[in-house]
Amino acid sequence: MASSTQNTYDAIIIGAGISGMYQLHKLRDQGLSVKVFEAGTGVGGTWYWNKYPGCRFDSESHTYGYSWSDEVLQEWNWTERFAPQPETERYLNYVADKFDFRKDIQFSANVAKATFDEAKHQWEVELEDGSTARAEFLISATGPLNAYTLPRIPGIEDFKGEWSHTARYPKEGFGGRGQDFSGKRVGVIGTGATGVQVIQEVAKTADQLHVFQLAPEWCAPLKNGPIEQDEMDEIKANYKQIFAECAETFGAFHHKADPRSALEVTDEVREAFFEELYDKPGFGIWLANFGDIFFDLKANALITDFIARKIRQRVNDPAVAENLIPKDHGFGTRRVPLETKYFECYNQDNVNLINIKETPIEKITAKGVKCVDKEYDLDIIIYATGFDAVTGSLKRIDITGKDGQKLTDKWADGPRTYLGMQAVGFPNLFTLVGPHNGATFCNIPRCIEQNVEWVSDLISYMKSKDLHQIEPTLEAEEAWTEHVDDTAKMTLFPTADSWFMGVNLNDPTKKRTFMLYAGGQQNYRIKCDEVAAKGYEGFALQ
Repeated sequence: MASSTQNTYDAIIIGAGISGMYQLHKLRDQGLSVKVFEAGTGVGGTWYWNKYPGCRFDSESHTYGYSWSDEVLQEWNWTERFAPQPETERYLNYVADKFDFRKDIQFSANVAKATFDEAKHQWEVELEDGSTARAEFLISATGPLNAYTLPRIPGIEDFKGEWSHTARYPKEGFGGRGQDFSGKRVGVIGTGATGVQVIQEVAKTADQLHVFQLAPEWCAPLKNGPIEQDEMDEIKANYKQIFAECAETFGAFHHKADPRSALEVTDEVREAFFEELYDKPGFGIWLANFGDIFFDLKANALITDFIARKIRQRVNDPAVAENLIPKDHGFGTRRVPLETKYFECYNQDNVNLINIKETPIEKITAKGVKCVDKEYDLDIIIYATGFDAVTGSLKRIDITGKDGQKLTDKWADGPRTYLGMQAVGFPNLFTLVGPHNGATFCNIPRCIEQNVEWVSDLISYMKSKDLHQIEPTLEAEEAWTEHVDDTAKMTLFPTADSWFMGVNLNDPTKKRTFMLYAGGQQNYRIKCDEVAAKGYEGFALQ
């Protein structure tokens, strides 16, 4: 039941992660009244929720933080090349404190419904507790990897031990033990990017670690290390150049594709180049490689063979090595998990790999995991089973646009958007880092800033012209959605089942469709700028 008193704002933002906080900052600076509703008890978004062992980002730390405050850039010191979750959460709290963001954020506020009032050009937002608020603009900053999914395995609630999904992992660890699994029999279900990070840490201390793998991933070394103060000082002196270089690359990472073809160089040159990239930190092996590994099956087969050989070199048991090598997709056609001695974990006596394609899980029991061939007694189960990616968080809110249309119905066969920012029938609703958006295939904070600044400029334009409603034209939406699909088809990404393609085995109802924008963040930025320069061409404003 909605409350009788209702607050009205210029804008409501859903989520207080990296994008939600920056959007709050920009709109507040424009003199607008803004309210942020955040489901958690603190800021940070994905870095608030994901507290599992080994959680860290795969972008170089100095390319990940906000670029819009020189003060923050000069005051904050990153301690590792790829910062761990606690450090990133501290950083985002530091920014929230510095700019007093919390005064406009309501925590423990789960948005249940959002309904567009056509007569007033306003969105009414209802929280789970029944309270409501209104705003002219509704901005979702819910993140692409937030709506976590548990597997469709019977008996999850029957387990008598300790368990959680990685996205809701207890802050102090199970039983307050932090990351110490001494004396424990642990099962990890899932070997995607999150599973890889968890397995590396649990393997260090667990008495037994049973890894339940449905599909292996092509992983490459992270090569993390400390950032010494003299290096940090040099980074601070060069931030402007660093961010300019990121803006010139396909994914806004500090890695630029090699213009040569993998097929045109000699075998010796190619092998030496692969070795060089494999030995460097970060995504170079993926994003600084020959550009045609993303477009040409023959080129992709060469890097795929190289990575397979690396796995065989690092895993002692040939049968285990083969189980860790993907057979259904090429290297880099899914986002590449970066690891630290992940494959070496399987050389340890306390680690056991179970291929659940061969011996499927029948159910979770009170004692552990029952596969078709045997039962594994466990004290702890960790579900690293991923997310309903990109659209999941929006689908979990009951969003109703014009004429009673539900967003879930509109996107039932896959998202339809213009610029990944708006959808026909849902005026004044903006989806930061949403489907078909350049920020989804990106070093996300770099592209978040583009999203937020573009939306902020648009709202400022509307205020200056006394305009109160904006939505795309059907023609613009159809053209952009077709462009997104056509661009994806030029790559090898559709050859792999992944969250890029909207695939999660825990949600078989999802249609297989490309969720991101594969044209590169530079081209996306150019397109957004062109649309704005032409008075927001493709949008109907009133």
